[in-house]
Parts: sequence; structure tokens; C-alpha cells
Amino acid sequence: MSTGGQDLFVICKNCQSEVSPYITECPYCGSRLRKRAPKLDREGRPTERKRRSPAPTLPRLRPGEIPGIRAESRPYATIALVLAGFAGTLLWRAALVGSTAAIEAWARFGTHLWWRLLVAPFTYTNTGYAIVALATIALYGWLLERRHGPVLVLLVFGIATVGGAAVTAADSTLPLALGANGGALALLIAWAIPDLLSLRAGEEIDGDLLGTAVIGVVVLLMPLAVPGASWISAGVGVLTGILIGLPLALTGER
Repeated sequence: MSTGGQDLFVICKNCQSEVSPYITECPYCGSRLRKRAPKLDREGRPTERKRRSPAPTLPRLRPGEIPGIRAESRPYATIALVLAGFAGTLLWRAALVGSTAAIEAWARFGTHLWWRLLVAPFTYTNTGYAIVALATIALYGWLLERRHGPVLVLLVFGIATVGGAAVTAADSTLPLALGANGGALALLIAWAIPDLLSLRAGEEIDGDLLGTAVIGVVVLLMPLAVPGASWISAGVGVLTGILIGLPLALTGER
């Protein structure tokens, strides 16, 4: 099509004739070569209009969001668990659940085991026990939910608390397990396992494992001070945290 740096002619697609690049129709067959004659630059060469690439656009920033950094979602699952525990504590302290009539009604509902298993983790007969357990759930539930999402938090808490209450209820000689010491331990251990593996590998960690160990020991020893707290629930919580947290730490990013 060209014999040098500048286009001297073009080939008509219809009659294959060599024609000037500055015309719109072939003078031999009348075929349309282009819609309009090209514009010439100062040196007499045709210039083509350059298409501008679309400028990148970003969605509008949400409240509290920093440009370039996605805002973290709120830990709705953890908030729901803590609020449910506070509600159970307030009801008991207000004698709505702690009254004799309510306890008798609870006993009549004993045949409905599912009801007991669902309500027991949110029932605290001791305010100090409620503060320790709910504070642990709030802290490590939030950390775990930020890392893995709300579904995992509910799964870990549900298996630990309902499983611990079920194992305790299987033995009729044992008192009913109340509170969520097992759920608090499960969340704490599931969050701490990745840092423990990193520490074992000689890597630096950001988490406070010493403070986590102190909190874990306090929650673990709650059955010594509170009759409603169960050693079995605590053991099931520890086991749940290990069985769920270890595979997540080994297969996920640390």
C-alpha cells in the first residue's frame, strides 16, 4: 500500500486499482473508499482521529470509607450474640426468668430439649459471669468475623454452646449448663490458632497472645466460681475451636 514512509496510494477493494489515499470514491469503479476525505497535517500526510480511552470511574464513597481502602463491614453476628446474652441476663436479674413460676415452667419445657439447648447459652444467673463471657465473645467474635465473616462466627458459637449444653443434658445427674463459656472459648481459640502457628514457625505476629491466654484461663475457670457454668461446655468449646480453627489456619492465609 505504500512505497515509503508516506502513503502514495491505496488499493480499491472492488477493482483492485491503485488510487490516491486522499479521495473518497474510486475514479475507476465508483466504489466508496471512505466516508470523508482525511485531514492533512502540516507535512501533507493524512491524520486519523484518535479515540480517547474512557476515563476510569470509581463508585461513590460510603460514609466512613477512605479512598482506596474498602470499609470494613460491621460485625452483625457478634453484635447479635452479645445483645442476646445481655437480654437473657437482664431478664434473669429482673426476676422474669428467675422467678419460681418461670423455673417451674422451664422444667415443664424439659421434654422439649431443643428449646433448652437454644435458650441456655443466653441465660446468665451471675452478672460477673455474663460480663466476662460476653466481653470475650464481643472481642474475639469481632476479630474472627472480620477475618472469616459472620457465618463462621455463628457456626463456631452454635456448635460450642448447643453441643456443650446437649452433652451436659445427656447426663441427668448434671445441672443444666447455662451461659456461653464454651462459645467464648471456641471463638477465642479459633482466632488464636493462626497466630500460634505463625509463632511456632518463627514469624512475627500482631496479636496479643499473652492477653488472650489470660482471658482464656479466666473463662475456662468460670465453673469454679459460678454454678451455672459447665466444665463440659468449656471442654466442648475448646474442642470446637481447635477442630474448626486449625483447618482454617492451615488452608487459609495467615
